[in-house]
Amino acid sequence: MKLPRLAVPALLAVALCAALPAAAAPTVSTLGGDTRVTLSSEFTGALDTLGVAVAPTFPARIARGQAVFPIPTGEIDLASARGEIVHNGGLDLKAGALTVNISSFVIDTTGDAPVLTGLVKANDSVVARIALFDLALASAPQARQLRRYGTLQVEDVAVTLSAEAAAALNDVFGVTAFAAGLPIGTARVSTYFYEPSP
Repeated sequence: MKLPRLAVPALLAVALCAALPAAAAPTVSTLGGDTRVTLSSEFTGALDTLGVAVAPTFPARIARGQAVFPIPTGEIDLASARGEIVHNGGLDLKAGALTVNISSFVIDTTGDAPVLTGLVKANDSVVARIALFDLALASAPQARQLRRYGTLQVEDVAVTLSAEAAAALNDVFGVTAFAAGLPIGTARVSTYFYEPSP
């Protein structure tokens, strides 16, 4: 069933519950997979205009305009869709002697509204963990399960810069060019899950 393009805070918990098998155990653990983001020309063009170079931090990688972030772990309660999906690696944004690193991305559905957060560092000094990106789904997540193991995949997720991240980047770089809603790219989230033994 096709769904309208909505922000993740309004949709992710409902979509995850609807997509996953109702007969499954309440909580599943993710154990692999990755999130792949095809970077937009608006994002890369904005960085070029500002003289900011982007590079992956291990074990993330960038090839042919696509950034890949491994998913090492996470837990999702199927009854409530509360939980976290954790990512490894990140991105370095470099301008002159300044390097801003955003990393340790987490999809977090344990609060009042789901968010995708990341850790922000400036020249290796921690600034804060903030909400980095707004996400929008073009369709419901697809889940397949055989016994205790399964896969969860979400296609065509629109990724845009959050207001909090735009303010933080403008402050760190001393510019006003970063704006909420800047298209970062289009993502595909693909992970494996299993049900722990009762």
